[in-house]
Amino acid sequence: MGDISLSRSGDPASRARPAGAAAPPGPAGSSLAAGLLTSENQLSAFVRDGRITAMPARPAKRRLLLDCVAQAFEPGHRYPEAAVDDVLKVLCDDHVALRRYLVDEGFLSRQAGVYWRSGGTVDVHR
Repeated sequence: MGDISLSRSGDPASRARPAGAAAPPGPAGSSLAAGLLTSENQLSAFVRDGRITAMPARPAKRRLLLDCVAQAFEPGHRYPEAAVDDVLKVLCDDHVALRRYLVDEGFLSRQAGVYWRSGGTVDVHR
């Protein structure tokens, strides 16, 4: 109870990427984040088919979810807002709210429309 829905109404098929459309930058990052979200048992109530359906109300679970999403972005790289949005759209219908959560919780930082990863777990073996 108290979890925030991040789904939009409407037919999911109508929101699918058109055939032949370019994949978002960093598809490996999106795939990694989706895999982490799916494998994390504590997040099963908030994730369906590798996509975020609701934001946890509890701070600890919200930070765990955001940490999984942050794995889609390489530390030390700068991303234009459009590239961040392309990655987040793969993971969540409301990519704008998800981007705001990532910034507010310190997983991403931004300046003049450019984003970079500023928090979260770093896998040194990748």
